[in-house]
Amino acid sequence: MATKRVAKKAVSSADAIDEQLKRYREMRNFSVTAEPSGSAKAKTEKGGLPFVIQKHAASHLHYDFRLGWNGVLKSWAVAKGPSYDTKDKRLAVQVEDHPMEYGGFEGIIPAGQYGGGTVMLWDEGTWEPQAGHPDVDAGLRDGSLKFTMHGTKVKGNWTLVRMGGKAAGERKPNWLLIKEHDGLERGVGEPCITVEAPNSVVTGRTLEEIAAQEDHVWSSKDTATGNAWVRKDPAPVGKAGKVARGATGAKSATGKKGAAGAAGFAAAIKGAIEDLPEEGLPEFLPVQLAMQADKPPEQGRWLHELKLDGYRIEARKQGGEVQLYTRSGLDWTHRMRGVAAEVAKLPVRDAVLDGEVVVLAENGTTSFAELQASFQEGKKVALTYFVFDLLHVDGRNLRDVELVERKGVLAQVLEGAGEVVRLSEHLEGNGTAMFERACELHAEGIVSKRAGSKYRGGRSGEWLKSKCIHAQEFVVAGFTLPSNGSHGVGALLLGYFDEAGKLIYAGRTGTGFTQKTHGVIREKLEKLRVEKGMLERIPAEAKRGVVWVRPELVAQVHFATWTADDLVRQASFQGLREDKDAREVRREEPVMVTKPVKGGRAAVVLKEAQVTKVERVVEAEHAAIRLTHPEKVLDPESGLTKQQLADYYWGIAEHMLPQISNRPLSLVRCPEGSSQPCFFQKHTNHMLPKGIESVDVPNKKTGKPEPYITLSTRESLAGLAQMGVLEVHPWGSKNADLEHPDRIIVDLDPDAAIEWKVLAESADEVREKLKKLGLESFLKSTGGKGLHVVVPVVPEYDWVVIKAFAHAFVLDLEKEKPAVYLTKMSKAARKDRIYLDYLRNERGATAVAAFSPRARAGAPVSVPLNWADLKLAERPLFYVGNFEAWKGRLAKDPWKKMPGLEQRIDAAKVKAMLPSMASMM
Repeated sequence: MATKRVAKKAVSSADAIDEQLKRYREMRNFSVTAEPSGSAKAKTEKGGLPFVIQKHAASHLHYDFRLGWNGVLKSWAVAKGPSYDTKDKRLAVQVEDHPMEYGGFEGIIPAGQYGGGTVMLWDEGTWEPQAGHPDVDAGLRDGSLKFTMHGTKVKGNWTLVRMGGKAAGERKPNWLLIKEHDGLERGVGEPCITVEAPNSVVTGRTLEEIAAQEDHVWSSKDTATGNAWVRKDPAPVGKAGKVARGATGAKSATGKKGAAGAAGFAAAIKGAIEDLPEEGLPEFLPVQLAMQADKPPEQGRWLHELKLDGYRIEARKQGGEVQLYTRSGLDWTHRMRGVAAEVAKLPVRDAVLDGEVVVLAENGTTSFAELQASFQEGKKVALTYFVFDLLHVDGRNLRDVELVERKGVLAQVLEGAGEVVRLSEHLEGNGTAMFERACELHAEGIVSKRAGSKYRGGRSGEWLKSKCIHAQEFVVAGFTLPSNGSHGVGALLLGYFDEAGKLIYAGRTGTGFTQKTHGVIREKLEKLRVEKGMLERIPAEAKRGVVWVRPELVAQVHFATWTADDLVRQASFQGLREDKDAREVRREEPVMVTKPVKGGRAAVVLKEAQVTKVERVVEAEHAAIRLTHPEKVLDPESGLTKQQLADYYWGIAEHMLPQISNRPLSLVRCPEGSSQPCFFQKHTNHMLPKGIESVDVPNKKTGKPEPYITLSTRESLAGLAQMGVLEVHPWGSKNADLEHPDRIIVDLDPDAAIEWKVLAESADEVREKLKKLGLESFLKSTGGKGLHVVVPVVPEYDWVVIKAFAHAFVLDLEKEKPAVYLTKMSKAARKDRIYLDYLRNERGATAVAAFSPRARAGAPVSVPLNWADLKLAERPLFYVGNFEAWKGRLAKDPWKKMPGLEQRIDAAKVKAMLPSMASMM
């Protein structure tokens, strides 16, 4: 099953697919039979059994995993595609057998037909059953198939296991596709093969390129007739394209591409540029920049591209030598040698390219945090250079050529370049529709470029950027120290320069850091310390505890919005921008996009000095994240859907994040809803949504670090809905100091017979007893029948001491009122009493977070209470479904001051009240 490869597109993509279809068509009559021993005997061209994996963008993106057997393709739909992580068990839903010929297909299935969408030949090769497991029919029948793959991307030993239990009753059998240990597997944190190699194994095309070219179309309704596919060649100007029917296997009359081979390719490029002005290869050219718009342009001819979150890179190719420059002209070739090596392979003598180097996430978006980890921490990630402009090629100046023509030449230069250097695709037409789609896909936004514009360095209204989320650079003007005394930062003070050169205060960010970035940033900041800060318009309270620095570092920051006081809200640190000069950082304001007047040009001159401020965008009703099956019901009793859960997390984020961010988390996942079995997840894996972070937590017994889930942004919190997360349980300590808790929890769990009044009085008693110890406490409902009393403390004692303190505290309460309180877990002994659970205060234990839903009928919520709420006649109840009815109480959030409250346990008072603690404090 060797495939003919066409690295430089010596034949067209359509020709390559014709060849694949022909080969698979020839296989459709072969038979694979079982000998008496049960071993497989395949009559294929090289003695192996064929397999193909097709990447299929239908109603949702998935991978069709197909094994050739008995003259057909046994098929499974694998939502996330194969994973080389042996712990990553990928769901594979078995679907009907497909005809052998379909295994060679790459192209379009028309909308409305079965499987309508775009199909890519992502991988193909041969397979055979593993030694000791030769009977394929028995494996398919019994639900355990072990086999070895020999593909371009998928290799080694794999297993398909049919699931039992509830999954066995599904209309389509559910299997699990699992990588076996064979030396080829990958560990957590290593790139996923679907991200590392996303394009066609035969043509090198992306899904977007396949969809745009439409060179092959499959008609599902004609499958049985053997006349299922049609080839469509691009038509010459003014002529109809020629068509070849799949049943005959005939080639298109247009034949191979006229510019076949290196000589033909060079001739095509030369023909495209021969009339352009000659020039020597320029040194670094100032890059063109986009102005921020309030919305995408809707009038005139514009090209719309996805906005990428990476480093702007200008590549200068001179023969076999390549330099990679940042937007400010820094030579970063040494940081991206793999990218430079791929640019050097381009089939032109010399060129200047403009684009963005990014790290692709598994969901197709870009991750600036991963890019920073690559540069600053040495993390191994795959870099991709998306090229969107061509400024010079082979002695010719393209900068005065219209953008749409420049991109046409660029497409020819990059044809067949591979997966590291890619063309940044664009769409013409409705910019608003593309912008909305980009936001649904959780992209940063789009950049709209006037199709007829020339390339000019600097910022202008010829390029406009529209952002789905608020993100920009800020200057770091100072920092605060961590409250736990660790070597890192507590928060960064942010600013930007105005036109007069003054550094304006823009707020602060204390989230988004990892354990590594804490240390890296602190080391950089220590070298910049100064006695006096430069910030203007900074409130007196914001200056407390600040260490001032020279304003030289630039931070990339995501934030929810600007407040009425012109400060960033819910700001999250993404990384340091080493490619940008701090003096160039300005507050980004949207410009008005106006309709053109007669004559075609805009009626407003878009210059930075004449930017018109507009009303800021009102936040969308729905969470700005992408969901699959948003209508899926997660709570049958209330009818709560996945979309409604995401909207709740989005709306409550400002209040919930301070209680859970930058802590290890355990999540209660209910993929099939609260009425079906749920499970805890605390470790990260490849299937988590965008924004979920990881923190290494040493195993209590072995000391080996384990990757725990943590998060810090509004987007990542709302993204939990995609996983069906109905409960969030944080640790009582933060990532920066895991071994020293900063919260103590007393859980009052009443017997069903206990009245609300009795429980309320008990919580008040706990509060008063804590006051005698000099400790202020906070109250919340649990979303069930109980209450939590929470005490924030400075993290100076370890878990052993804190647990002992909590135990001694509840024992003293039990001793005072044994008829009311109980400290043992035995349910039989709880009758008519309140169980005081102190075990939430040991290492690794968690308690449900404030504002978290519960995985119970009705989707109740654990909500912070005022102490005055204890005087209510009935137990206060809150539900996700009626959030609109109770969110008004958030205006006076009783827990708002908790994160900033620094109080210490008074050892002398504790020893006096709780003598058992004398030896521990």
